[in-house]
Amino acid sequence: MAAVQTLRRAWAEPGRERDLVMQAAKAALAAWVAWAVAGWWLAAPMAFVAPWVAVVLVESTVFRSLAHGLQQLAAIAAGTVVATGVALVLDTTLVTMALVLPTVLLLGQWQRLGSQGVYAATGALFVLTGGQVTVAASAARIAEAVFGAVVGVAVNALIRPPVYLRDTRAALRDAAREAEKILDAVAQGLSAGEWDGPQAGEWHERALRLGRLVDQARSAIDWNRESMRVNPRGRRRHGVAPSGEAYTDALVVLDHVAVHTAGVTRIVWETADGGRAARPAKAIARPYADFLRRTAHAVRLYDRTRFAPGEHDDSAAALREVVGELHRTLDQFRRRLPGAVADDPDALVTYGTLLAQAHRLADQLVQD
Repeated sequence: MAAVQTLRRAWAEPGRERDLVMQAAKAALAAWVAWAVAGWWLAAPMAFVAPWVAVVLVESTVFRSLAHGLQQLAAIAAGTVVATGVALVLDTTLVTMALVLPTVLLLGQWQRLGSQGVYAATGALFVLTGGQVTVAASAARIAEAVFGAVVGVAVNALIRPPVYLRDTRAALRDAAREAEKILDAVAQGLSAGEWDGPQAGEWHERALRLGRLVDQARSAIDWNRESMRVNPRGRRRHGVAPSGEAYTDALVVLDHVAVHTAGVTRIVWETADGGRAARPAKAIARPYADFLRRTAHAVRLYDRTRFAPGEHDDSAAALREVVGELHRTLDQFRRRLPGAVADDPDALVTYGTLLAQAHRLADQLVQD
């Protein structure tokens, strides 16, 4: 049932499901082509090696297919050569396997082979369990693996090579929208002066989860950057898609938003829970709530300008205007703060830190 739903979503609209279906179809195609040539046309002695290598190298990015292909071929060749040499000397499979497998498994731990090092043992097993060991048979086995790797990498690179701009944009937008919701919720609570420990704790938990969303967006950016390497489709789309630098800049802004949101919710939680900081007076709470409300609006506009620029042409000007209002609100808050907490130096330090963070956040929102 889940597979049927995935196919329906893949047919209905672009998205992760369509990407997964396309990768699965490409892997099947690569295996078919490799078998058709190695098994049906050439009738190679161990033809299954070619489609096996081809299918595993249709990976999530072209760069990963190429890098893993080279590592896998090196591992298979090493295991095949070691197993062939020892088998020809000892002429007994049982003893050869006992000596060769520990050796190639250790060889597979070599850092340059990465995650593909395990294929050294696989290559050795193909030699030792495939009948009579000869140099010609082992050379043919390596040639079949090379052919399979070429087919797998070629299919992945030439037929709709994967690009993950959509996933990156979605991850960034998810973080921005969650930040907006948290800031709005805290602003409403501060304005009304009504919040308790459990509610404030929930805000803080959401703020901590926001930090994890930003981390996910960071991973998505790294994934996108890798998907654009040695990718002809990525080069063609570079002119119409936001650059990696733009996404990195957006990530810096969202990092500031997450840090500031976590700081605000932590202070609110501590005051509600009877912590060190005193519950803020209305002279502090209301201006800061106004700032948070405007910050939420600014984050919404930032989301539109960075991640959907063609849909809201006036958002950039509106964002600059809102950030200007943010600075004016912060100036009012700064003037009121010393008098409101004159008898509480801890509170002055706490809210002063939040004020400094708020200024940095406002500056980041309008940086290009």
